[in-house]
Amino acid sequence: MKMLRVAARDGTPLDSLLQPESAQRYRILMTVDAVGGVWRYAMELARGLKAQGVGVVFAGLGPGPTNEQAEEAGRLGALRWLDEPLDWIAPDQEALKALPQKLLRLAREEGANLLHLNLPSQAASLDTELPVLVVSHSCVVTWWRAMRKGPIPAEWNWMKKQNAAGMAKADAVVVPSGSHAQALAHCYGEQPRLSVVHNAISTVLQGTEKEPFIFAAGRWWDEGKNARVLDAAAANTVWPLLLAGAARGPNSQQVQISRARHVGELPHAQVLDHMRRAGIVVSPSLYEPFGLAALEGARAGAALVLSDIPTYRELWSDAAVFFDPHDPDALSSAINTLAADSLLRAEMGARALARSRRFTPDVQAFSMAEIYGQLIKAEARVA
Repeated sequence: MKMLRVAARDGTPLDSLLQPESAQRYRILMTVDAVGGVWRYAMELARGLKAQGVGVVFAGLGPGPTNEQAEEAGRLGALRWLDEPLDWIAPDQEALKALPQKLLRLAREEGANLLHLNLPSQAASLDTELPVLVVSHSCVVTWWRAMRKGPIPAEWNWMKKQNAAGMAKADAVVVPSGSHAQALAHCYGEQPRLSVVHNAISTVLQGTEKEPFIFAAGRWWDEGKNARVLDAAAANTVWPLLLAGAARGPNSQQVQISRARHVGELPHAQVLDHMRRAGIVVSPSLYEPFGLAALEGARAGAALVLSDIPTYRELWSDAAVFFDPHDPDALSSAINTLAADSLLRAEMGARALARSRRFTPDVQAFSMAEIYGQLIKAEARVA
C-alpha cells in the first residue's frame, strides 16, 4: 500500500506537514482530492467536526496536493495520500480495483469508526463491517443531464454503474442540495437513505471596502462552469471582469479566455482576498450541485449575479440577481445594472450576506456528526 510517497507540488514531503490528532469521540476516514471543490468541502467540514469531537483522517486520491493544501489538511486532521486515481480521471473500472483494499487497510491502521467517501463509486466494491456514508457532490451522469441531451456516452456507462452500486451499498447518501437530490433520483432512481446537508464555509469576509470590479472563480476547463458565456459578456461590462481558476483540466480539457482578465490559478487565500474586494461576484454555471464560489461571494457581502438554474434558485432565491446562462448579453446587462446603482448593490450584498449565514460549518458539522453517530450506533447494535 503506497501512502505518503509523494510530495506536495512544491516538493515538500507530506510527512512533514502532518499534525497529531487529539483525543476524539470517534474518528472517520474521509476521501478527498486536490483537484476540485471536494477539497474545500472536506476542509470546512473537518473544521466544524473538531468541535463535535470527530477526528478526520483524509485519504487523498488523484493528483497530489499543493504545499498550501497539505498544510491546511495537516492542521485539521491527518493526511494520507494514496496512489490511486479518481473515477472521473480513471480510464476504466479496472484502474480502480485496488482502491477498496487500500481504503480498508488505512481505516484499520487509523482506527476509523466510519468511512466517509466523497465519490459514491468508491463504495461500489467495498466489503466491510464499518458503516459507510457516501456524498454525491457531482457526477458525470447528472452533469450530462444538465449539459447534453440523450443517453450518456457508452464509455461512461461503467461510471454510472459504479455510482449506482456505491449508493446502493452505502448506509447513508448525502447531497449538498435538494436540486442535486432530484437530479440523482432522475438518473439513478430514488435513494431511500438520502439526506440533504448543505455545504459551508467558515471564513468571515465582509468589512473590506468594495472596489469596482467583477470577480468569478471556478475550474473553467469544465464546460459546466460556463466560461465561454462569461468571457463573451466581459466584452460589454462597464467594470473589468476577473476570472480565477484553471483553464486547462487534468484530462487536457481547456477553454480559451480572451475578453475577461484571467488571473490563473490562485492560492485559496488570494481567491478570498478578491472576493472581499469585488463589488460584484458572478457564477455563470450551467451545472452546479451547490456552488461554493457563490457562497464565498455572499459571505463577502458582494452583490451576486447567478445563472438561473435550479440549485441557485433553491439556495439564493431573492438574495441574488439571476440571468439566462446561455445569454451573454443578459449577463452583461445584469452586471451593468448593478455597477451603475450603488444602493442596489449594497442591498443585494446585504441580502446575500444574510442568506450566507445559513451555510456555516457548525450547522453542517452538527448535521453530519448526527448522521455519523446514528450509523456508528446502528453498527454497534448489530455487532
